[in-house]
Amino acid sequence: MAASATLLVPGGLVVVQPRRRKRCAGCRRGPLSLLVLEDRVPRCLRCADLGHLVFLPRGDTALTRRAREESTLWAVVVRFDRRRGRYERRGLLVEEPALARAEARCLADAEARRRRQARDARRRAAEDERFAAALAAEIVRLFPGCPAERARAIAAHASARGSGRVGRSAAGRALTEGAVTSAVVAAVRHVDTPYDQLLMSGVPRYEARRRIAAAVTGVLREWAEAADVG
Repeated sequence: MAASATLLVPGGLVVVQPRRRKRCAGCRRGPLSLLVLEDRVPRCLRCADLGHLVFLPRGDTALTRRAREESTLWAVVVRFDRRRGRYERRGLLVEEPALARAEARCLADAEARRRRQARDARRRAAEDERFAAALAAEIVRLFPGCPAERARAIAAHASARGSGRVGRSAAGRALTEGAVTSAVVAAVRHVDTPYDQLLMSGVPRYEARRRIAAAVTGVLREWAEAADVG
């Protein structure tokens, strides 16, 4: 560290968090938690005319940047890291009113983000509802014997956001016949056959699917060949 308070960045003074117990060379206060080096001797913040500043720890980038912008006088707080052999930033000293203004700006941004996130959530929910309705309609078109309530349940399950199920795939979003059929097959497998019980009893997945394949095919054929139900 230089012998006097120097500029670390344009307009920013350097204040040190000392590792050793030191007293102010002017007023003899100590031990000092923060000091400024002037003419190779430590000065407390009051003697260095920085006593009115408040400490803002590092960590919140937006708050730090705004506090620095709002503060006419500010200083970078550093502490020597022995392991790295260099001074590391610990935070800023800024004017208290400037910090209050910076916090208000950040809170306003947080509220704006909250409102935007709420709007986005409503938009996604509406999109999901429309897609689930379209998927249910396509299920009924391909399998007219499938009860409408069952088609809606299959569509809701297959299209759940973040589920990774077939309704979230590109083919599913495009409502391709293969993707729609896959969603129906998966639902029939779990609901209309003993597939889950077979898995729980230790039957390997491929063997369990083989055993219930005829039952799945039967349900799909019945639904596909049935007349439309009003």
